[in-house]
Amino acid sequence: MAKPPTTPQSPATRIITGGRRAEWTGTADQPGAVVNPPVWRASTHLYADTAALKSGPQTNEDGRFFYGRRGSPTQWALAEALTALEPGAHGTMLYPSGVAAITGALLAVLSPGDVLLMTDSAYDPSRSFAEGFLKRFGVETRYYDPQIGAGISSLICDRTRAILMESPGSLTFEVQDVPAICQAARAANPDIALLIDNTWATGLFLPALALGADMSIMACTKYIVGHSDVMLGSVTATEAFYPRLRHTAQALGHVVSPDDSWLALRGLRTLDVRLRQHQASALRIAHWLAEQPQVARVLHPALPSCPGHDLWQRDFTGSSGLFSFVLNGGSDAARAALIDALTLFGIGYSWGGFESLAIPVDPARCRSATSWPPAGDANPYAVRLHIGLEDTDDLIADLAKGLHAFTMHA
Repeated sequence: MAKPPTTPQSPATRIITGGRRAEWTGTADQPGAVVNPPVWRASTHLYADTAALKSGPQTNEDGRFFYGRRGSPTQWALAEALTALEPGAHGTMLYPSGVAAITGALLAVLSPGDVLLMTDSAYDPSRSFAEGFLKRFGVETRYYDPQIGAGISSLICDRTRAILMESPGSLTFEVQDVPAICQAARAANPDIALLIDNTWATGLFLPALALGADMSIMACTKYIVGHSDVMLGSVTATEAFYPRLRHTAQALGHVVSPDDSWLALRGLRTLDVRLRQHQASALRIAHWLAEQPQVARVLHPALPSCPGHDLWQRDFTGSSGLFSFVLNGGSDAARAALIDALTLFGIGYSWGGFESLAIPVDPARCRSATSWPPAGDANPYAVRLHIGLEDTDDLIADLAKGLHAFTMHA
């Protein structure tokens, strides 16, 4: 009897089914007996005899017990589920933070004397790592305009070994032409490693590897975990780059606890419904803010006024809850009054949890290839919001109170 045709699963289905192998969710006589992989806490893995011990180092892959630093079914399940989220991926490595994921990926592909091209809108710790650690070890970092597109070919030299993209940018949310950058880099040198920080959209809303990237990096602390209680990072790579990524992570001793992995797995299962609610609430608030006289402009990729909006429409399948808005005039003190007047928005770093957050942002201090504010714009004061899962009407009322405080202090 012929087998029924298989239908490719949608990303929303893959985040439910990923990593739930029968051998990881049951016992030998009852495989798949439970829904969730249990928490396997173990530093030492035992062998049946010395022959088995001797053969242990001969394989290096998830699913084979060796030593706690290489993980157990809890970590393997999360890595496999994250791999399933990115079409074209071969494997995923886990890291104790998003920054560790970024630095681990860069160290896997860079050597002394190399040149790294980094988007000028990158996450500030990425810049700090480049200007500190990488510089001390002989790696030169050059920054590019996030809207450069295929023009990046003019910046590639014979020492360029990696490009670090981030789309949209962390503070000002420019959307990059990822396919054009990847195509131009491949034409200049097929061996250049193409990395992207995909934390904002996750693989659910941006199939980064399918667009040409070699590694998709996430601070899983944000939307994957989703509850502001775990530090975690991941890098999902193609078959060509995964071995280098894995060996570097193991050489550096990177490991994630099974408890944190289990919490990330729990968060991952609801990623689709959470991210769509973050999206809907953030869009409503972004449109509302755009109509307020105290707001000069809103930096949200799904708004036509945001740089790269056409690229967002082409490459992304959705947007998340993080965006910024630029104040119309005012001062640093007036901006502080706005944020301090909020009661439903916490003041704190990170994002991606169920709670809303607000912080002042000053992109000018971390720009090299571009300027802030842009030429012809006299409004430097910006606020970054993460829109959580609270009632949207309540959040708008809270922002209205903050904007009133801004007006009183402007």
